[in-house]
Amino acid sequence: RGRLMTPFVVKSVLRQGKKTEVKKRPSRQVISPIVAHLVTEMMVNAVNKAWFARLKPDGFKVAGKTGTAQIPIAGHYDQEKTIASFVGFAPASDPRFIMLVTLREPTSSPWGSETAAPLWFDIAKQLFVYYGVQPDL
Repeated sequence: RGRLMTPFVVKSVLRQGKKTEVKKRPSRQVISPIVAHLVTEMMVNAVNKAWFARLKPDGFKVAGKTGTAQIPIAGHYDQEKTIASFVGFAPASDPRFIMLVTLREPTSSPWGSETAAPLWFDIAKQLFVYYGVQPDL
């Protein structure tokens, strides 16, 4: 909701047989809650209006955005090589995970929408199950 979260990689730490859970920690407000809501809705619409929206499991609200960037080489951009990406979080209303998929020089297509986004959704479907995330109603 507009707060910067302290990132963490582990769920818990085990020291001398004692398990300590790592807690989510917001550090500071970086954008207003209103702006955070508007950007989230824009990202949800970006997913829902894209061709790959059919990859989204029914009932789940996903916020995301594709990216395709040319690779700079010797002072100019290579016209053939790209970095394809998709970043998203889900469920959009109460995120359980955020994920960035980046592919350097994908071979099947140069576009993030055709390479990184489908991979993102393949992984996300497994994360919904792993985290026990239920569809938005």
